[in-house]
Amino acid sequence: MTRRRWIADEVSGNQAALVGTHAAHLAVVLRARVGQCFDIATGEALRSGRITSVTPERVEFELGEEIPASGTANISLLLAIFKFDRMEWAIEKCGELGVARIIPLIARRTDPHLVRAAEKRVERWRRLGQQASEQSRRMAVIIVNEPMKVKDAASFSAPTRIVLAESEHQVMLKDALQSDSPSDELLLAVGPEGGWTEDEIGIFSRAGWISASLGSTILRAETAAIAATAIAMSELS
Repeated sequence: MTRRRWIADEVSGNQAALVGTHAAHLAVVLRARVGQCFDIATGEALRSGRITSVTPERVEFELGEEIPASGTANISLLLAIFKFDRMEWAIEKCGELGVARIIPLIARRTDPHLVRAAEKRVERWRRLGQQASEQSRRMAVIIVNEPMKVKDAASFSAPTRIVLAESEHQVMLKDALQSDSPSDELLLAVGPEGGWTEDEIGIFSRAGWISASLGSTILRAETAAIAATAIAMSELS
């Protein structure tokens, strides 16, 4: 039987711990007890871990042998902010698929009231990311950045930078990922409901981003994010 995996909040030598609500879930909901063994991701390695102490505020582990773990592509998803219930679905599913980082973007077509409320949602998005990361047995928790403007995010550097654009009819995402010098590090930008404006596409273009398409159908933002992540993980992993 596959052991459940936890991503440690604290690591020191051969000791690790879960704290706060993270610990409460294991201690109270799952009724953990001293002596139980789990896989513990430390940020640098995956190791076996035996519980040595349990309280609702803190669960401590003694770390044992290192466990082989496969690597994944380093994908950062720049996700324009849209309706929170659907955006949270995208964050959860993209986290399960293996996205390393999500950068919420304030786009021209992002509803102003969502922009005002977004900063208060970041901690919730991070909790969802952590749950998705552990559920899918990842080595590290997905990082969720503070919201930022498109013009600032477009200046980020990576070997491959792709913006999904409805105006692109020639280059498919799969083709854009199959370059002469492939890299497993990718920045991937997905627009809001209604798509990017022309000036936003211009910002990406002038910064050297490649435009790509997911096909002729018009997808909801969360569908596009999940589909693009799945394609990218398949091509780069």
